[in-house]
Amino acid sequence: MHIYFKGRPELLGIICYHLKMELPFEFQLPLLGVVLVTLGSLYVAARYLNVNSGKNLPPGSLGFPFFGESIGLLRSMKKNNKEWFESRIRKYGPVFKTSLMGAQFAILTSQAGTKFVLTANDGIANNQSASASAIFGRKSLLDAEGSRHKLLKGAVMNMLKPERLQKFIGEMDIIVKKQLLQELKHKDSVNFVTLIRKVVFMVNCTILFRIPEGGMDKYALRMEDLVAAFRATWAIPLNIPGTVFGKGCKARARICKVLCNLVKTRKKELVEEDEKERDSEYDVITCFLNVRDDEGLPLSEEDIVDNLMTLLLASHDTTASLLSLFVHYIGRDSHVYNKVLEEQKEVARARANSTDVGKLTWSEIQSMKYTWRVAQEIMRLTPPVGGTTRRTTKDISFGGFNIPKGWHLLWMAFSTHMDAEIFEDPEKFDPSRFEKSPSKPVPPPYTYLPFGAGSRICPGSELARVETLLIIHHLIIYYQWTPMITNEPIVNDPVPYPAMGLPAKLHSRADLDKNT
Repeated sequence: MHIYFKGRPELLGIICYHLKMELPFEFQLPLLGVVLVTLGSLYVAARYLNVNSGKNLPPGSLGFPFFGESIGLLRSMKKNNKEWFESRIRKYGPVFKTSLMGAQFAILTSQAGTKFVLTANDGIANNQSASASAIFGRKSLLDAEGSRHKLLKGAVMNMLKPERLQKFIGEMDIIVKKQLLQELKHKDSVNFVTLIRKVVFMVNCTILFRIPEGGMDKYALRMEDLVAAFRATWAIPLNIPGTVFGKGCKARARICKVLCNLVKTRKKELVEEDEKERDSEYDVITCFLNVRDDEGLPLSEEDIVDNLMTLLLASHDTTASLLSLFVHYIGRDSHVYNKVLEEQKEVARARANSTDVGKLTWSEIQSMKYTWRVAQEIMRLTPPVGGTTRRTTKDISFGGFNIPKGWHLLWMAFSTHMDAEIFEDPEKFDPSRFEKSPSKPVPPPYTYLPFGAGSRICPGSELARVETLLIIHHLIIYYQWTPMITNEPIVNDPVPYPAMGLPAKLHSRADLDKNT
């Protein structure tokens, strides 16, 4: 039933008349508000349920107005439970519709669907959810298209390309070792999630933003703000004090203030530096300051801050999640643990015999092949980013269904990561499936997607690999640990972590060697 107030003032007048005649004054205004909200809700519901009627839409349910099926999905994600998706796939098939975070979605869950979302250009634009866009910023490269996306991604890649990262390996190694020793000194237990977040935070701030040791306090940049802001990217976008999204918006404001100060400081330094001595790729802030568009114009401060925010948030919790899960998985599998330990001991022995004893080198990082295969298998079972969204710019078709203009598209990594036709015995934790050999063919395109695929593939994948290998090397060489919670569950918030923070008993390997 559609009810319109526009053009029908008599309806509102009748309601008001009866309220005034039949109720005491103290009840008139509150009840009038209830009536108006109820009638408005009925109107919205009617519009919502009848939208796009008559079109061959994908099967599925849109749930409640505005909220849609968001609450059920968020509960399922929180528990790292895929049943929300799996139940709908069983009921509706690999393509189904829903409503999330105030928007209508078509969810595509097959290899063909994933490829369609990640490669189609005509009629599909990159688009984040309302909550993610509010936190990352409206000028983020995550929402950029065409030449603008290429421009912004190029600035990031100038800093994160492998040949550039090679120059930072030694410095990163020193930071990781120092932070671990500092955090774990004289401790017999540790919360691994907190520890790993701190180490990744320190490495990223130092390498990417060139914030010197102690500079985080100077600029008031807090790891807790990064965590709060990132959590809000998958929250219901209601900016109410005390909610996840409300806290995330406040955290974003504090981080933006820090980033603005960093940009201003770096601008001043660039003016004062001798051009002959200037390193145009010294840090990611400089990379963005040096960008010029097709008309030769620099990026605005909003452009730079939004993209620094994106890089800072995206590079922190995703890497910390992978590392936490790495410690979690090998702590439960002695066979894998021992193989990782032996490989890392071999790296340490090789380094002891080299001329550069103090720091890990790029070639040594490259030699950690089994350790990285473990990480690849962890990302297959529990991908740090489970999927991304797009938006239709015109009516499109897929799988025999019509998807209207303005709808959002979502692909999910688990639908191919856990497909038995692609990965044999997909529930099994088996790093050997990523060995490069004729008997073990690589997964088909658009089936293994921990970093996405296509032109939107994550530009920070190599940084994540290097950080993961460096931190695991020093953890397992210098320490041994015993998990305190058997079979600790994994939760998504919004990326996967051990639910209790992965507490563990800690033992110095040097002390263990003395006692054996």
